[in-house]
Amino acid sequence: MKGQTNQHILANKLQRKLRKTMTDAEKKLWQQLRGKQFDGYKFRRQHPFDDFILDFVCLEAKLVVEVDGGQHFESSRDKTRDGVLTQAGFRVVRFWNNQVLNEMESVVEFIWLELKRPNPSPS
Repeated sequence: MKGQTNQHILANKLQRKLRKTMTDAEKKLWQQLRGKQFDGYKFRRQHPFDDFILDFVCLEAKLVVEVDGGQHFESSRDKTRDGVLTQAGFRVVRFWNNQVLNEMESVVEFIWLELKRPNPSPS
């Protein structure tokens, strides 16, 4: 999906910088998502799309997984971002850092159920 990505993101290699500075919660979730561990579904981390860098995305299932800290509480920017991604046909699920760090089994189960759910066509 390189053609849909903001050229500023690509030129500055922001996604590479974010991969090197992942939060503890992102690192822990990546250990669960990497290597096609979900029935062969491939996830990418810090994947550029449009004006955003997605924490984790499975392009095949069009599922975006975001791991958020407290700065995202009731963020209007996140709502706008989710709207753009939904319009592009993605489903977006968000988890708080503490959920990933303390409730990994539930997080993984939720992601699994989302992968198996049919993806509605964009409106």
